[in-house]
Parts: sequence; C-alpha cells; structure tokens
Amino acid sequence: MKTTAKIATVLVLAIVASALFGGLRWFTGLRVMPLALAAEAPALAGTVAAPAFPGGLDWINTGGKPVTLSELRGKVVLLDFWTYGCINCFHIIPDLDKLQQTYGDKLVIIGVHSAKFVTERKTAHIAMIVQRYGIDHPVVNDKDMRIWNEYGAEGWPTLTLIDPAGKIVGQVSGEGHYALLNKAIGILVQEFGSKGEINDKPLWFNNVKFSMPDTQLLYPGKVLADAAHDRLFIADSNHNRIVVTTLNGNVLAVIGNGKKGLHDGDYADAEFAYPQGMTLADANTLYVADTDNNAIRKVDLTTRMITTVAGNGKQTYMTETTMPARGAELNTPWAVLWHDGLLYIAMAGQHQLWLYDPVTQTLRLYAGSGNEGIDDGSLSAASFAQSSGLTTDGKYLYVADPEASAVRQVGFGPGAQVRTLVGTGLFDFGDVDGVGNAVRLQHDLGVVSHDGLIYIADTYNSKIRVLDPRTRRVTTLAGGDGRFDEPGGLSVAGGTLYVADTDHNRIALVNLKTGKVSAFQLRDPRHFLAGS
Repeated sequence: MKTTAKIATVLVLAIVASALFGGLRWFTGLRVMPLALAAEAPALAGTVAAPAFPGGLDWINTGGKPVTLSELRGKVVLLDFWTYGCINCFHIIPDLDKLQQTYGDKLVIIGVHSAKFVTERKTAHIAMIVQRYGIDHPVVNDKDMRIWNEYGAEGWPTLTLIDPAGKIVGQVSGEGHYALLNKAIGILVQEFGSKGEINDKPLWFNNVKFSMPDTQLLYPGKVLADAAHDRLFIADSNHNRIVVTTLNGNVLAVIGNGKKGLHDGDYADAEFAYPQGMTLADANTLYVADTDNNAIRKVDLTTRMITTVAGNGKQTYMTETTMPARGAELNTPWAVLWHDGLLYIAMAGQHQLWLYDPVTQTLRLYAGSGNEGIDDGSLSAASFAQSSGLTTDGKYLYVADPEASAVRQVGFGPGAQVRTLVGTGLFDFGDVDGVGNAVRLQHDLGVVSHDGLIYIADTYNSKIRVLDPRTRRVTTLAGGDGRFDEPGGLSVAGGTLYVADTDHNRIALVNLKTGKVSAFQLRDPRHFLAGS
C-alpha cells in the first residue's frame, strides 16, 4: 500500500471511529478513545479485553444455556443493553435485524437486558417481550446490572462493539446509529477477514426458536367498550388485528387479516402492525393507533373499509410542529382519543401529544417539549415520559405516562396547563397507595375516566388503581394477587371495567363496586378467530 493511501485510510477510519464512539464513557474509564489506528493493524481493533459474562444468569433464545464470549472469538459481537419498558430500545430492533441480515454468521448480537423497573427483572416477563417483538438473538437477564456496570453502559439502549479478538472497540447510546454501526462492523469484518481471523460458521444457538402461545387473543394491548351499541373493540396486538365482540363476548367481526403490514382495504384485506389504542369519533368511525406501522388508521364500521389517515409506515423523530397527515413519518403512536372534532394522539416515541384534524387532514403538535421528563407548566414547556394512555372527563385530558410512573392532567385549548397528579420522577416508582406525591405506581400504560374517577392500569404492578383527580388520592381496586399480568388498557361500560390483561392473553372484567375479577369469555360460533 502506498504511503498516501495508508494515510488517507487512517484519516477516514479515525473520522468514522470518532463520530461513532467519541465523547462516550469507555470501558477503561477514560474520556479519550482507546483505539490504535495504524495502517498495519486492524483499523478498529480494541485494546481492552471484553469482560466475561458472569455465571448464574438466565438466558433466552438459547434453550437456557449460557453463551460465553470465548466461544464467540472470530466473530464481531454487538451487545445491545436494553430494558423492555423503553420505547427507544424497540426502535432499534429493525436496525439490529438489518445488521444481522447483512453480516450473517460473521456477526453475533447479544441482548443484555438490564432492567430499569423491578418487574422487568423477571425472566418470564422478558421472555414474553422477546416473543412479542420477534427478537431471535440470545438475550441474557442482567437483573442485577452486573454486565451493565462492567461495560460502563449509561443509558438505554447502549450498543457495545467487540472485535473478533474479544477486545472492546467502543460503544454508542441511543437510536439512529445504523449507518455508523454498519460502517464500523464492515471495517472489522474486512480487516479481520483479510487475516483469516473471521469465523463465519453458524453457532449452536442459531436454531433455537421461540414459539408464540396458541391463544384466541395474543398479547392484547388496549380495549374499547361502546355501551350505546353493545360493542367491545379489542386490540389483538400480536395477531395484528382488531376483534369486535358484544359486551358479553359474542364475536361480531375481525378487522384485519392478521398479516403484519400496512395495507388498506376491507376487513379481510387490511393489514395492521401491533395496533394499540382505539377511539370512536361517532357510531360508525373508529380510529386506531397502528403502533408499529407508525400510522393512524380509520375504520368505517358501516362500509367495513380501513384507510390510513396519517403516517407512511416509517418511524422518525418529528422535527416539524405542523404537517400534512398523509405521508407523514410518525414516532410510535400508542393511544388515541376523540374529543370535540379532533383526534388526540399519545406519540410515545416523541414524549408528546399530537392532534389530527380530519377536516384539514393535518397533524400538529399539541403538548410536550419533546424532552423525556415530568415537568409541568404550559403546553409547550411541559415534558412527558413515553405517553401511552389517554382519557377525558370532558374538562381535562388525562395521560398515562409510564416511564415516569405518572398520571398527568392536561387542559384543552390555548393557554392550557399540564399538571402532574401522580408521579415524581423518571426513576421514582413503587407500589404505594396514598395521596399526591406519596403515591407510587410502576409503568402505568392505561387510564379511563368514569363517574369523576380515573381508573389506572398500573401495568408493572399488575393492579387496577383508582385516582380521584380532585384530591389526588389513589386506592387499589383489584390485582396484585396474580389475577392480572401486566394489564395495558382499560374501558368502562355500565358497572364493568374491561381490562386488556396483556400477558395473560385475555380480557378480564372487574366489577366496579366490589372489585371482583372474572374472565371475559369469547364465543365464536362463526369462527371469525380461526387461524389465531
């Protein structure tokens, strides 16, 4: 290689490495990049040996058998530090899948689940999330954050790159780093491959596959009761469809063919992707937060046709405050609510509330600075934390803010204010009834207003709680005894609370007077649910 070419190569690699890893905390604890960029050495070769995984940890997608770093020698290894309540962690799954497809057996991705919330430390819950999101690489339950601390991770997600010699190259936090990771991994594959030091043989865990439960409903996320028309709409999230029943469980229709995709058409042809929140604009118009499609779908219940009114299937961080709805790129809409001619959207990935105006067919920002937090104040100054549930009593909008384990109260119209009713911080959570700041929830995903009270799906505590917004007093109505498993959505009809009991793959019923819990029985004599 000519000297000028060697210099140019080193400069290019230095720029890539600096952009990818600069300014981050390194394993060595230094604030400088510990990389030797020399022409005769592998361009991005690390200098510090990657710490071995501790023994005694639970592994998923390996048949329970642990994976060791020593058996991964000869492969590029990417550690993905994540926690399953974090929306940003799920945003990077397509990037990880693309990298795996690109580099095949030359690359091994290991998910290191280092929990934020107590409930997230449970291996059974992590396994369910791995199923729900189709994660097929090995995942280790780093429940005590031992691996996290060894590698100096500082936020979710954090991605740590290890070279084929078992040395740490560096790490980067957050989402949106596909191009940089792809370039760095490509350089490692090329440089180590030129020396015959790449192992591209399949490993023993490659054929370990997860299987979904064979149930009528599959991880239902949200539910919507319509007492006036004797209907219940169920977001059958992992079946990628909406199930419509009577309030006593007779199946009336299935909206969507169950295939994961973004396709408009009639009930039998339309496709959804992990739908969540739903709301009725009138007796014949249902709006759906089609979460993984980053889209808002409109269902005409008379013509039985589905159309996409906002979003184009791509997820992005939204930088404009007003935009045409059709063709827009959204950021993980999780809940929707119709109020006074407008559709309010909990844009979970954006930590904001947005509005869709069906008359002008535009989207506009309603509330939230975009920072993840729990700041009160004006609509523009307030911060939210992965808002995932919406309800209203007609006077205020109420928001389930799971990453802050909070319930927020938001006014309507110009000059409105945001006020926190429950919750004190992003890392303040627990299981405590009481008043105001003494209350502790754990990653609540759903709220519904009824008779002056706010019912809360306290998801990670597997409880249903009741909030009086006037006094800020919270009491437990039901749960905490195994009857629920991470409930995600609520709705009320008459004296019954309908609960999307997500990890139990069912809808549960709660008597609002007694707190008695019972199962919602689906009756499907016409076999609408066939193929589930």
